[in-house]
Amino acid sequence: MALPLLKSAVACTDFTRTVEPYISQLYDLPQKFLQSATNAQALKELYLNTNPLLSAFAVSLTLVPIIALVVSEVNKNYSQIDRVWSLLPTVYNLHYVAYAHAKGLPTQRLDSLAIISTVWSARLTYNYWRKGGYTVGSEDYRWNIVKDYVSNPVIFFIFNVVFISWAQSFLLFSVTLPTYVLLLAAPIIKPQTADIAFSQILLGCIFLAYASDQQQWDFYAAKNSYQKTAKAPPSGRFTAADLDRGFNTKGLWSLSRHPNFLAEQSVWVTLYIWSCWMTGTSYHWAGLGAASYLILFQSSTWLTELITAGKYPDYKMYQKRVGKFVPSLWGEGMPDANVEGKKQK
Repeated sequence: MALPLLKSAVACTDFTRTVEPYISQLYDLPQKFLQSATNAQALKELYLNTNPLLSAFAVSLTLVPIIALVVSEVNKNYSQIDRVWSLLPTVYNLHYVAYAHAKGLPTQRLDSLAIISTVWSARLTYNYWRKGGYTVGSEDYRWNIVKDYVSNPVIFFIFNVVFISWAQSFLLFSVTLPTYVLLLAAPIIKPQTADIAFSQILLGCIFLAYASDQQQWDFYAAKNSYQKTAKAPPSGRFTAADLDRGFNTKGLWSLSRHPNFLAEQSVWVTLYIWSCWMTGTSYHWAGLGAASYLILFQSSTWLTELITAGKYPDYKMYQKRVGKFVPSLWGEGMPDANVEGKKQK
C-alpha cells in the first residue's frame, strides 16, 4: 500500500507509521522508473503505488539538484535553484493534490491549498521576473560575495553540491511536508471553519509580501529616476533626502526592515500550524521544513544586511531602531530624512 491506514487525526503525524514504512521504496524506485519510462500506464501505476511523500522526496534528492549542479557548473552561475524557488513548493503541493484526486480522497481542503500555493508562486515569480531574475546571465549578487570568501574552487564545488544544489532543493520540498499530513488527514477530518481561517491567513501573508515588494519596487524606481534627473518624483511620496539615504524606510519598511521576508516565512509557518490544528497536535515532524526555512532566512538576511550596512551609513541606525522581521514595540523608528539632514547641518 502506498498510504497507511489511519483511524485518528493524531496518527497522521506519527513518523513511524506515515513515513518510515515507505522509505524502502526509494531503493528500487529508479529501476522501476526506468522500466516504466516508455509505458504511460506503467508510469501511472508506479505513481499511484509509490508513497507521494517518497516520490516527491526522490525528485528533490536527485532530479532537481543534479540539473541545478550541472547547469551551475557549466555556466558558473549559481542562481539555478533561485530560478525555481517560487515554483518547486507549488509543484510539490500540486503533486499531493493530484495524488489525492487519483486515489479518490476528499480534496476540498487540499484544493484550497493548491489555489493558495499557486497564488504564492505567481506573486513570487512575477517579482523575481521584473527584477531581471530570468534574464540570461543574471545571478544573485550574494553568490559573488560567497565566491570571494570561499576562494578555493574545490571547496566551493563541494559547497555547491551540498548546499546550493542539494540542501536548497530539499528545503523547497520540506516546506510542503505539512501538505502530506493534510493529505493523510483528508479522509478523517471533514472541512471546517478553521480551514477558511487558515486559508485567509495565508492569503493575507501573500498580500503582505506583495505590498512590501511593491513598496520596495516603487522606492528603487524613484531612486533610479532621481539619480538620472536629480529630481525627486512629483508625487511627493519620496523626498530627495529619502532617496539620498539610499534605502527604503517608508510604509511597511518603517515598521520592519524586511516585511517581505516576514510575510514569506509566515506562509510556511502558517501551513505547518494548519496541519497541527487539523491533527490536534502541538508539534510534529513535518515542522522540519518551516524550521529550516526560518534558519535559512536568518543567515541570508544577515549577509544581506552586512552588505547593505557597508553601502549606506544610515543603515546601522535603521538596524537599531527598526525590527528585523517583527515590528518592535519599543522601536523608535527611523527619523524623517529631511529632519535628520537639517540636524546634521
